[in-house]
Amino acid sequence: MVVFVTTNEGKVREAREYLDEPVEQVSFDYVEPQADDLQTVAAHGARAAYTHLGEPVIVDDSGLTIDVFEGFPGPYSSFVEDTLGIERVWELTRSEENRSAAFRGVVAYCDGEPFEAAPEPVDDQRRGHDLAVTDRASATTDEQVDETGVPVKLFEGVVPGRIVEPRGDGGFGYDPIFEYDGKTFAEMHTEEKNAISHRGRALAKFAEWYAESDR
Repeated sequence: MVVFVTTNEGKVREAREYLDEPVEQVSFDYVEPQADDLQTVAAHGARAAYTHLGEPVIVDDSGLTIDVFEGFPGPYSSFVEDTLGIERVWELTRSEENRSAAFRGVVAYCDGEPFEAAPEPVDDQRRGHDLAVTDRASATTDEQVDETGVPVKLFEGVVPGRIVEPRGDGGFGYDPIFEYDGKTFAEMHTEEKNAISHRGRALAKFAEWYAESDR
């Protein structure tokens, strides 16, 4: 069984689509660190949840990164949405020649045990928008250890796109200003959006690793 620490039932339903193991939802509040990357935030949450529950857990974090802003808002996406609003984000980017962006999701797994070395390194090189679709969305898996010595396995899913003027009535958050393959997320049906979900891509990488591991 996999314990997904989240208050969002939709995330749990999505995880059950990818995992052969039963997925149990557990709510646990922890203080998120102020960090400039999603990996650190997710890893902290997984350690805190594992320490509290004493059993294997997964935690996720996600955000919108905008290239011209060097990955901002990233882990501050919710705060920026609440304080500035998505229309203001569009206004800040509309005059930029490069409006490339990406939705990124990180699934963090912790069971208190060490992990074997990942077969592939994390690839942070940017080699153009088209190659980024393959490089960033396919296989970014890493392990993080902090001063506590508790290792966390990280799985990243990425959906590349670009910032556009708000379009569409569906979705939520930044969906109306994020365009992928000619459509904003707000113009997509739920099933269409879920099929390319950044969280789904991260969950797929985790599910593949978990099925092959001896955990």
